[in-house]
Amino acid sequence: MAFLRFFQDIYSSSQTLHQREQYAKNKLGKIYWNYRDRIILSNISKKANAILDIGCGEGITLEKLCRFYPNKDIRGIEIDRERVAICKRHGLMVIEGNLLELNTPSETIDCCILSEVIEHFQYQDAIFIFKEMYRILRKGGRLIVVFPNDFIFKVGRIATFMFKEAFYNTGHLWQWTPCSMKSKLKNLGFGIIKIRSIPFLAWPVSLHCIIVANKPE
Repeated sequence: MAFLRFFQDIYSSSQTLHQREQYAKNKLGKIYWNYRDRIILSNISKKANAILDIGCGEGITLEKLCRFYPNKDIRGIEIDRERVAICKRHGLMVIEGNLLELNTPSETIDCCILSEVIEHFQYQDAIFIFKEMYRILRKGGRLIVVFPNDFIFKVGRIATFMFKEAFYNTGHLWQWTPCSMKSKLKNLGFGIIKIRSIPFLAWPVSLHCIIVANKPE
C-alpha cells in the first residue's frame, strides 16, 4: 500500500495528459482505442443524420465519425477550452459548452454519443444529463454510452509499467456498472438495444462497457 501511495503522490499532481499525445505514442492503446471506436461507429444507425459527440475531448473519435460519415451533420460539445481549440485546429465542428447547461433544442438529434464522459459526474448530475439526452433525441433516436472499468484500467497500466497513466488523477466521480447503467436508463424511459463489455464479455475483467439505447417512437 505504501508503494501505491508513493506513485499516487508523484503523479496525482502531474501535468495534464493530452489525449492525442497518448493516442500517438502508445501503440497498444491506439489499437484498443481504434477497436473501441469501431464498435461505437457500428452502432450508429444508417438513418441517423444529426450526430452529437458530447464531451468529445480532443476529437479523436469525432474525427473518425466525420471520416466514416462525411455526409452527416456531426458536431461535438466540449467544456474544456483548450480541447475545443485542438478540435478546431483539426477542422472539427465543436462548440464550448457545459453538459449541465445544454442549449440544444428538443428532439433535434438522431444520435448522442457519451464516450468516457458520464463517469466524470456525480450520480445526480449524471441523471440530469441522461434526461437531457432523452429531451434532445428525436423519437427513435439512439444513445451510445461508453464508460470505463477504473479498477481494471489501473491494474492493466501497472502491469504494463504505465505508472504515470495508472496513478494520474482521472477526475472520475462515479463508477457505473452495466447493471446500474441499464437499470437507470430503463427507469428514464430508454429502451435498451445492446450491452457489451469489451474487450471481454465479462465486465469484471473488461476495460469498457458500451450500452446502446433508444428513445421509443
